[in-house]
Amino acid sequence: MASFASLACPFYQPAVSSLDWLLGNWESVEPGKGSFPSLKDFRYTEALHFAQMGQPIINFMFNASDAETKKILHRECGFIRMQTGTNRVAFIIAQNSGLVEVEEGELVGKQLSLRTQALARPSFAKEPHVKEVSRVFQLQPDGKLEQTLSMSTDKQPMTQYLHVTYSRLP
Repeated sequence: MASFASLACPFYQPAVSSLDWLLGNWESVEPGKGSFPSLKDFRYTEALHFAQMGQPIINFMFNASDAETKKILHRECGFIRMQTGTNRVAFIIAQNSGLVEVEEGELVGKQLSLRTQALARPSFAKEPHVKEVSRVFQLQPDGKLEQTLSMSTDKQPMTQYLHVTYSRLP
């Protein structure tokens, strides 16, 4: 039987087929929670889009907004690659804040765990500077997707920053 991805995309790439479960559009089920020692706690909504475009890569775009005001808070876009014949995954990410990062990690079942391998930012980026990011995507048995993101800055050790649950849109 053909997978969701092979039916939905004429450019299906088997090299990233183990990530088929991410493909499509997702929206937060209820507002996610953000908390960090140097910030006021906040709630946000987020939309995710994962797609194949004809290369052995998945393109993605994440858009987060304040849950009450709907003001755009954060955007990320980039590419997901897999090392051929392994469960090693890389996210190449550009953020609207100016931060650019490469996160690498492993795919085990329907859980993707990533950690910063490289960071770059404009010389005039505001402080405190992010030093490391760790994120986990987990597909739950009920079909919902969870993301937990932790980070460290030059002023704070690694601390959970965000947690949100998404549902796949039809």
